[in-house]
Amino acid sequence: MANGYMGKMLWVNLTSRKIEEEALDERLLRGYIGGYGLGARIIYSRQKAKVDALGPDNTLGFVTGPFTGTQALGGSRYVVVGKSPLTGTWGDANSGGYFGPALKFSGYDAVFFTGISQEPVYLFIDNGRASLRSAAHLWGKDSYETEDILKKELGNDVEISCIGPSGESRSLIAAVINQKGRAAGRSGLGALMGSKKLKAVVVRGDMKVPVFDEGTLNNLRLKYIPLLGGAAGIWRQFGTPGFMVACTTGGIAPVKNWSGIGVIDFPGVDKLSGEAVVSQQEKKYGCYRCVIACGGHMKKGTGEYDYISGIHKPEYETLGMFGPNCLNDNLESIIKANDICNRYGLDTISAGACIAFAIECYENGILSDEDTRGDKLTWGNHRAMISLLEKIARREGLGNILADGVKRASEKIGKGSDRFAMHIQGQEYPARDPKSSYPLASGYLMDATPGRHTRDGDHIPPGLPLPDYDPNAWSGRGEVQRICTNYKHVVDSAGCCMFLSDSYPNAWVLVEFLNSITGWNFSMEDVINAGERIANIRHLFNIREGFNPLKYTVPDRIAGRPPFKEGPLAGVTLDEKAIAREYCEAMGWDLNTAVPDKKRLIKIGMEDIANSL
Repeated sequence: MANGYMGKMLWVNLTSRKIEEEALDERLLRGYIGGYGLGARIIYSRQKAKVDALGPDNTLGFVTGPFTGTQALGGSRYVVVGKSPLTGTWGDANSGGYFGPALKFSGYDAVFFTGISQEPVYLFIDNGRASLRSAAHLWGKDSYETEDILKKELGNDVEISCIGPSGESRSLIAAVINQKGRAAGRSGLGALMGSKKLKAVVVRGDMKVPVFDEGTLNNLRLKYIPLLGGAAGIWRQFGTPGFMVACTTGGIAPVKNWSGIGVIDFPGVDKLSGEAVVSQQEKKYGCYRCVIACGGHMKKGTGEYDYISGIHKPEYETLGMFGPNCLNDNLESIIKANDICNRYGLDTISAGACIAFAIECYENGILSDEDTRGDKLTWGNHRAMISLLEKIARREGLGNILADGVKRASEKIGKGSDRFAMHIQGQEYPARDPKSSYPLASGYLMDATPGRHTRDGDHIPPGLPLPDYDPNAWSGRGEVQRICTNYKHVVDSAGCCMFLSDSYPNAWVLVEFLNSITGWNFSMEDVINAGERIANIRHLFNIREGFNPLKYTVPDRIAGRPPFKEGPLAGVTLDEKAIAREYCEAMGWDLNTAVPDKKRLIKIGMEDIANSL
């Protein structure tokens, strides 16, 4: 058994109800680390091309990494993987809390599902013993109710990852929820889970994750806790809402469905500041063994929104998409929106984007009062926003159209509404403007899961072996981006929280933790090469599905065509073709087809994949 791993994965055929256990090959773990790296490698090898994303042949996976459930700083994460019903590309979504560690403590590094159950079920893994159980009594329940019922039935020591009604109805922007508000939000994988009639994965266990050198691992933890830097102080005090004001004043946050300019068009941002959010916080929340605890549970609503106490604090992305993107400065309405999304299991980024899209369609006469059933979808009308969000969650009226994202909504609505649909390859843009950052622009376009705000290599830790570059330039950054994103792929696949890794004093801390856990004696070059294998296997999944990122279209408004005349991003226009070309050159991908070079794949240890192309 490899250190850092339980050494086993579980395969569940929901059609036949057959459950099989398989050993994990250490060579596979060394090559692809864990998380979405391991998930992509396994699914690429076992799944046929171009399967129906909501059909029985699409594999759904829950995968951990070697950091998960250990003393390593940030070892709390797990990833949900599969072909995205939203984009048709590779899909993965990352979440924290306690579920990931508990999955490993139950005896498994990963669990994969194929087929479709005839009736609603949940999987229960109890200290190495797995069984499928009826979820008929849970179907239709929200994620909060589902967790409460299962804990009452099975005990408070179980951890649960589940879908709400939005996943059951196969909303393409549905998320997978654990801890009543930790969300594997992007890629629409809640819809994949719902299509399989899989309501929840429930785990319990007391097994210990084996590590190579526990003494060194503990000493590294103690050594680096006081040395955490970067934004750790802001995260610890405010969580991600601590960046709300700076991102809006800096032109980074989206305003008025990406057509507005920072505080010029959204002067009420102070009402959504970190201080404002924390003033409504009841207590802090931290994931497994976290020393930052950036999350929070909120006080009971005291205004017109009567949400209960203890619900999760909205993150920056939620604030950005329901706040300035909709010209809404009513904080309690955003807390309520976050609560609705967590209960029903919706991605807050996509849901907020859908509402901004609908508001602009209404403003331009594309949607009428009849279409909105009386909701006056004007900018900043938070009451109408909450009403529409509840319709999206329940698939009612206009909400039924919006529940599948802005791309499909614009196709159904027509009338030129596509010009207000801010997405790339079907996935709504997150709340950070790519015109503000070369890594964001590159990551949104070139990552295998389009439009991903956590996959951009925007943070460059000291110690990475980078060539000289101009951080302010909009060209010549392809090689820098390659190294940074490949490093970041290992962070994510290891099960490490990006907030902790971004706070490490240098990039070598990740390598030290990885080696003390696994005993592999990785160098930084080994880490970068592992990240490149992960990038390539996810990319090759897309190539096999018929997707080429060089052909993706960036909306003119996102690209700055025409550019803003005022504000921090005045005069900035993206040259997405140049960015894509530079990244392809750095990765060894063909400049027309984006197919990886076989010799390059062989050089980084992907001979079997290269020979199969």
